[in-house]
Amino acid sequence: MIKTKMTCLLMAGAMLLASCQTAKKETKQEGQKPNVVVIYLDDLGYGDLSSYGATELQTPNVDALANGGVKFTNGYASSATCTPSRYALLTGVYPWKNKSAKILPGTAPLIIDTAQVTLPKMLRSQGYQTALVGKWHLGLGSGHVNWNEAVSPGPNEVGFDYAYYMAATQDRVPTVYLENGMVEGLDPNDPIEIDYKNNFEGQPTGKDNPELCEMMWHHGHNSTIVNGVPRIGFMKGGEAAKWSDIDMADHFLAKAQDYVKAHKDAPFFLYYAMQQPHVPRTPHPRFEGKSGMGPRGDVILEADWCIGEFMKTLEEEGILENTLIVFSSDNGPVLNDGYYDDAVEKLGTHTPAGPLRGGKYSLFEAGTRVPFITYWKGTIQPGVSDALVCQMDLLASLAKLVGTQEATTDSEELMDALMGKSTDGRESLVIEATTRTALRKGDWLMIPPYKGARLNKHVNIELGNDKAFQLYNLKEDIGQQNNMADSNPEKLAEMLEAFKAIRGENYSNTQKLELK
Repeated sequence: MIKTKMTCLLMAGAMLLASCQTAKKETKQEGQKPNVVVIYLDDLGYGDLSSYGATELQTPNVDALANGGVKFTNGYASSATCTPSRYALLTGVYPWKNKSAKILPGTAPLIIDTAQVTLPKMLRSQGYQTALVGKWHLGLGSGHVNWNEAVSPGPNEVGFDYAYYMAATQDRVPTVYLENGMVEGLDPNDPIEIDYKNNFEGQPTGKDNPELCEMMWHHGHNSTIVNGVPRIGFMKGGEAAKWSDIDMADHFLAKAQDYVKAHKDAPFFLYYAMQQPHVPRTPHPRFEGKSGMGPRGDVILEADWCIGEFMKTLEEEGILENTLIVFSSDNGPVLNDGYYDDAVEKLGTHTPAGPLRGGKYSLFEAGTRVPFITYWKGTIQPGVSDALVCQMDLLASLAKLVGTQEATTDSEELMDALMGKSTDGRESLVIEATTRTALRKGDWLMIPPYKGARLNKHVNIELGNDKAFQLYNLKEDIGQQNNMADSNPEKLAEMLEAFKAIRGENYSNTQKLELK
């Protein structure tokens, strides 16, 4: 009898202790600021995901985010090309305010001022660990980079404690990874040389040596050949440091997973900037041919798989329910963006832009309206939101989330909208495409007159240029087929006034789009 009572007391004590420990753990979890992860794809279109209407591609892992979080139908990148969008996301500033925020060569200097407010700096000031894994393309150094020593300033100087990245894009030299400013795996006896104007003696190029190309160039992309792929720009040396294109997705995924595992005990911000589906599209053999659409479809499936594996890591490490995920793309879709890779020929009935008009480089909606999802398991309730939101708004919004405020930039605080608690978004947004700008306000989009070709024949995308004003009611005409500038002059005048109030009078000073 005494033994039985003792056993009961011991069991009760153990249960009480376990209960206290659980309560303590839950209290710690509730009191801890959430981790923040931005998953940023490259050239993914509004219609490229099954959760956004695609029927020929199935993206179950991104769909899980969309179906379990808030799927935005009016989510925007700031721009229709990559560098300006990335600039806006990280600084909260309209990219047209920075004349250097345009598609950059791999040798461009850093375009974010090291004294500037940035998203990682703001979060770091609130106790966050900060990291970049993936594509950078915001310039490095001061314009004369020696790739054989520490490259600075760069991501580390604008707020990232840890940075593992490629300097520009997968189709540009240098084709190497950098970790905190140092080229990874560099042999000092084989120094890297980079030039974007002149080739190095004896170096084969895609233009002169097509027989060495495993992927043929269509326009531009005909300089130094690396791994059988001709690139933009000339490179010599650094053989041991060159990346493997087909392993890039796995490589960045592993770095992102390793970062999470090593930094899970304190709040972290991870900017996971994936390279897919930007050219050159080089899926790992595991995904080759899986989409039936050629390499572009294959790398979208590959990216979806990577996201699924990353989410598993968050769950396995016990931090999924304390992590806010923001998923989006830097601009809209493009098929032939410089290589012959069957993106056009094998497209079938798939529509990368969904119901939208235009694509990458375009002022029409498909240039900047992109998939935009927020997910926080157990905190964000699933839903679809029509609120007008922009990636530029993450700075002010996340500042509120972590207990501070940031009101010195163009970023607007929309945390309730991002959390699905409100349908109120921005009142207006100036969008940009290769220095040309337009205004989205309410249900309307106004595009001022711009000179230049209406269609870029290289990429087969309508750019939005016209000699006359364009005015579209996007609620009634999402495909932008009915220009109402003449039939609704009052609305046009209202839009133009609002546009000039933000953009100024010199909006027509633009630069011609040049595809390299």
